[in-house]
Amino acid sequence: MSLDFTFETTPRILCQTGAAASLASLCVELGATHTLLITDPGLEKAGLLADTLAGFASAGQAVTVFTDVQADPPQQVIEQAAEAARQAGADLIIGFGGGSSMDTAKLVALLVGCPQSLPDIYGVGLAKGPRLPLIQVPTTAGTGSEVTPISIVTTPTHEKKGVVSPLLYPDIAVLDATLTTGLPPAVTAATGIDAMVHAIEAYTSRIRKNPVSDGLATKALELLTANMDTVIADGGNLAARAAMLQGSLLAGMAFANAPVGAVHALAYPLGGHFHVPHGLSNALVLCPVLAFNKPAAEPLYAELAAAVLPDQTFASDSEAADAFIAFLSAMVARMPFAHTLREVGVTEADLPRLAEDAMKQQRLLVNNPREVSEADALAIYRAIL
Repeated sequence: MSLDFTFETTPRILCQTGAAASLASLCVELGATHTLLITDPGLEKAGLLADTLAGFASAGQAVTVFTDVQADPPQQVIEQAAEAARQAGADLIIGFGGGSSMDTAKLVALLVGCPQSLPDIYGVGLAKGPRLPLIQVPTTAGTGSEVTPISIVTTPTHEKKGVVSPLLYPDIAVLDATLTTGLPPAVTAATGIDAMVHAIEAYTSRIRKNPVSDGLATKALELLTANMDTVIADGGNLAARAAMLQGSLLAGMAFANAPVGAVHALAYPLGGHFHVPHGLSNALVLCPVLAFNKPAAEPLYAELAAAVLPDQTFASDSEAADAFIAFLSAMVARMPFAHTLREVGVTEADLPRLAEDAMKQQRLLVNNPREVSEADALAIYRAIL
């Protein structure tokens, strides 16, 4: 781990119960006259926008709501949202929802603030500014997108491509645990495991791991593992929900600076080809990737074992790493979601294509503690078929 590093994150974070009702006042602070709020139809139907929109009405602030966000946002939906912002004359964007809504909002703020072609900015550092002011409001404890400079897009050819730029950090991240209390257990579980993956992969990242990301990742994993079973059993537990949101945020801050690796690289093709939600994709491949990485990451897994199993002592790093992998495997196994690729529609014949596509994620694979070949990826997929 190098002691020379750069660390960046969202400049302002508001963590407050009921904060969603005050979004209009934050928009006024940022000089907005017309806000475009980007979300998905499920959240609108569930009534989660009610307090926020009432706040806009009380403040006399204009707001237009775009509700056509799709999971793993397709390129064309992002372009449609950008056009909706232009048509509305929006001068501020709110992302309200899970990672898909927040990733869409990031790119809409960018495309409207400085016209550019979305396909031209896939990659690292190709986006141009300025962007419109941007506020992110997560409704799941999972992606950490409110504190990352990354937006993932599904291209027309079903590839997952990323736009990576410091311009994508929002101006304000708003964490309101009341927005997460109605999440179904399966969604809670998948998004929670997603956040854990962010923490683990940041801690074991080969290239940009640093002392700040390590501290954030460790605390994130402590919060997430300590509260996961509680929020599955009692979704209305506000304290546990707030802890999960904070854990997700800290994990997002960590992996924004110490990027993720093979878990994400192998998860992306599952989303692109089979529309498996991102958190579930990560959960499916997590444990076999942990086992695969153990020879290279054993001392780091041992350190994480001390964080999540503080009452246990181990005779060696190998024993501690095994205990860490067993702890995560047991947690994943008791979660209320699919546990095999067959359950999400994947067949044996699909595996070579998945492995081939995983190899296209070199932006991520270079961060993995152990080199991954196409044959390795195929074996990992086969282990969870």
